[in-house]
Amino acid sequence: MKLFPLLLGFAAITLLAQQTIRVNVRLVPLLVTVKDAKGELVGSLQPSDFTIYDSGVKQEISVFEPNTERPLSISVLIDDSGSTLKDLKYEVGSVEKFFNALLGEGNPKDAAAVISFNTGVGLLQDFTRSKSKLQNSLRLLHPEGGTSLYDAIYAASDATRDRDGRHVLVVVTDGDDTTSRVHYPEALKAALLSDAVVYPIIVVPITNDAGRNVGGENALAQIAKDTGGRTFYPSVGAQLDHAFADILRDLRKQYMVGYYPHDLPPTTKPFHEVRIEMARPDLQPSTRRGYYGYTAP
Repeated sequence: MKLFPLLLGFAAITLLAQQTIRVNVRLVPLLVTVKDAKGELVGSLQPSDFTIYDSGVKQEISVFEPNTERPLSISVLIDDSGSTLKDLKYEVGSVEKFFNALLGEGNPKDAAAVISFNTGVGLLQDFTRSKSKLQNSLRLLHPEGGTSLYDAIYAASDATRDRDGRHVLVVVTDGDDTTSRVHYPEALKAALLSDAVVYPIIVVPITNDAGRNVGGENALAQIAKDTGGRTFYPSVGAQLDHAFADILRDLRKQYMVGYYPHDLPPTTKPFHEVRIEMARPDLQPSTRRGYYGYTAP
């Protein structure tokens, strides 16, 4: 039985999106991953290397933490629809290794949760540092039914929004959505409202594009880009293990860059576009594309 309170999150998210908040009230935190031209992580930058624009207006950096150690709340969303039957046991093995690496080092307040999704969405394990609880929750996966991918992202984003520190969604799926009640724009909005970084891991057993739901894969890739994450397309086994390791490596090298919005142009739009420019042209930053909840007075 699926018990995850999906519908409870909708009212809360809608309320947040409609609130009018004066600027200069709350810090806008940005989790930023920076890579060089070779795709290597760069973790030794200074505030002067970053320039932030909010709605086209340059902002002053107030918080800067290289290799931030703010606690991680990582929700692992696992597709257990009928189409995942063949690969699920391999995916579970890779997820277990990821939990061991996550909880074996880093901030002692780091925690993980496990959410399953097929026709419905289920919370198999709430946030915990217990490896045994996380591992036991994976034994509850039972492939069947359709794929409510967007419902899962929506619900997981809602559940993580009020937790301290960094919010991360790791989505393990074959990239399709067949039974969600919410749509792509709502799922993306929920992720942005919760300041969640989304990392889709699309395990694709079909190599021929003609046999794949490329539209679903593209939607996931866009959510990753808009939230500051990135997308992986591994096969099961070593490639899947490497994808999880790369995610953890990114999270250990993140910058926390924050600012208080000022001098923004008058607007009634609840969403503000944010852009980061780097002093070095060979560096590429990844962060969320903006935030909700602030309008100019």
